[in-house]
Amino acid sequence: MAVEDILIVGGGLAGGTAAKTLRAEGFAGPVVLVAAESHQPYLRPPLSKEYLLGKAGDDALPVAPEDWYGANDVDLRLGVRVTELDPAGRAVVLDGGERLEYASLLLATGARPRTIPLPGSGLDGVGTFRTVEDSRRLHARLADGGLNVVMIGSGWIGMELAAAASTFGNTVTVLGRAEVPLGAAIGPDLGGFFRELHEAHGVRFRLPATAAEIQGRSGRVTGVVTDAGVVLPADLVVIAVGVVPELGLAEAAGIGIRNGILTDASLRTSAPGVFAAGDVANALQPFTGEHHRSEHWSNALNGGKVAAKAMLGLDAALDTIPYFYTDQYDVSMEYSGFPTLVAGPPVIRGSLADKEFIAFWQRGGQVIAGMNVNWPRAAKPQKAIKALIGARTAVSPDLLAASSVPLDQLLDQRPPEA
Repeated sequence: MAVEDILIVGGGLAGGTAAKTLRAEGFAGPVVLVAAESHQPYLRPPLSKEYLLGKAGDDALPVAPEDWYGANDVDLRLGVRVTELDPAGRAVVLDGGERLEYASLLLATGARPRTIPLPGSGLDGVGTFRTVEDSRRLHARLADGGLNVVMIGSGWIGMELAAAASTFGNTVTVLGRAEVPLGAAIGPDLGGFFRELHEAHGVRFRLPATAAEIQGRSGRVTGVVTDAGVVLPADLVVIAVGVVPELGLAEAAGIGIRNGILTDASLRTSAPGVFAAGDVANALQPFTGEHHRSEHWSNALNGGKVAAKAMLGLDAALDTIPYFYTDQYDVSMEYSGFPTLVAGPPVIRGSLADKEFIAFWQRGGQVIAGMNVNWPRAAKPQKAIKALIGARTAVSPDLLAASSVPLDQLLDQRPPEA
């Protein structure tokens, strides 16, 4: 078979965005996109939010319109897996036995839900959450309300799913290993804010706690036994304890691995002509000088663009400040920054009690992360937060906390450099 100029393995946001970017940059050569799922590349964030709640339909998910791939001569192969990668021969083998050669390859294989080897985890009514099918299936079960739902996991996905389940009128219990939900991500105080938000909507928490066993009858789940021996009634159990990057192809091919596929800032791996983007990539971040692996959609979006440009020989680096968001009940939150650099409590502007505030995290006086909750959009809070992070200069905590100082003027209030 003739050499395929560019091959993309993975049908998520990173892979779909890379294909769009290649064409937008004027690349006219062959592009093949191989996707394990049977759907065209789609966005995952709505799956646990507005799509699950029925507030958005299928048209909110695609990375590109259905006819875009054909119209732009992108060979989209759905429901196909790559079983072998041969970097020396610049080729992959598909599950049907076909061998595809490439000049450049993008690995955008994403991640899979982490599982727990619990007795009873194979019972009907027990599952994980990752795909559009998972969201549709969960919506169908939750929408009528009246179920006992146990959420194993108190991270972002677990909390979003708990919010949706509670909104539909189900009784929800959340298990988590930490003292407070989301504590590892945003600290105990803000994690406590989200706990109180959920408790106000009837969600119950068992923290810290783990599931020891899932009970059932006639093949169907009936309850979850905690490590303390407490039996929680359950008609539905969702295991939401994070994801694991899909590294099998890269590992078998001898590509450099460390908590993901190691890449430089342009998303090049250790294998010539092979790039990686999205959840699977542990990329060098120019801002910190360290490698970071992010599982948020903005990383996949920007990573797909950078990888495509780099494959075309253009000057491109993944130097954007990480960003993600969540919607739970009447709370809309946006976060920008580098959570792995956070070491202390945040500075708060506004009021947690009023559910309208901004949290700033600092290191050495510099803002390294910021989160806004229900802050007026007209103030463009995330734009201001990203500007503060990018400035790399010290800002007084008093100024950060002072609502009387407009966000867009915080940089103007910095003390003069010595």
